[in-house]
Amino acid sequence: MDTPNTARDADADRIGSGPDQEEAVLRALEEYYRTGKPPWDSGVTPPELVALVKGHAEGREEGDGEGDGALPPGRALELGCGTGTNAIYLARHGWEVVAVDLVGRAIEQAREKADAAGVAVRLLHGDATRLDELDASGPYDLFFDLSCFCGIPPHRRDAYAAGLTSRAAPGARLLMFGYGPGVLDDKFSGVTADELRARFAGWELADITPGTNPFPTFWFTLRYGGA
Repeated sequence: MDTPNTARDADADRIGSGPDQEEAVLRALEEYYRTGKPPWDSGVTPPELVALVKGHAEGREEGDGEGDGALPPGRALELGCGTGTNAIYLARHGWEVVAVDLVGRAIEQAREKADAAGVAVRLLHGDATRLDELDASGPYDLFFDLSCFCGIPPHRRDAYAAGLTSRAAPGARLLMFGYGPGVLDDKFSGVTADELRARFAGWELADITPGTNPFPTFWFTLRYGGA
């Protein structure tokens, strides 16, 4: 993700609370897909996800086998999958993948890309905070979120966390990328480590790695300890 969601900044003064915030987020996301390529949808799988899936062995070239610490393939759920780049990557590496996005145009493009890649990904058009309304039953061993949670209005964030927790296998991991508060002008976007600790009961915040963007970003790794 090279730039923040500046389209949402333009609506900042008109955003109220609750449903107004949800509508503003959807409107901004749909506008990105209508007018061009969303900045978070780069078409390149982040190295942080690659390291989790393939391990951290030094000197390993693309196409080599798994390295030390590779996560064994299992079931994965991607929240805010965009046009499917990372869901397809996971499927190519042996994962059973379900992926969700709020924007119908994004899901249509993801289906086209998955078909072209010859991989099976179950792609769902819907709200990541309302998983009970979708065919996304668990358990899952891995959750992946590339700047989805940080853009969710605050009144829906507990529902997001509860949806993942109820679908998490023991020891499941959540790899989340997010930008910090204050990056946008909409007064609610952003995420902090303290918020994740508070909202994700039963999860351990195992790692926080700063991103490389020109504004504050972070990679968070959480592990679920529930039975």
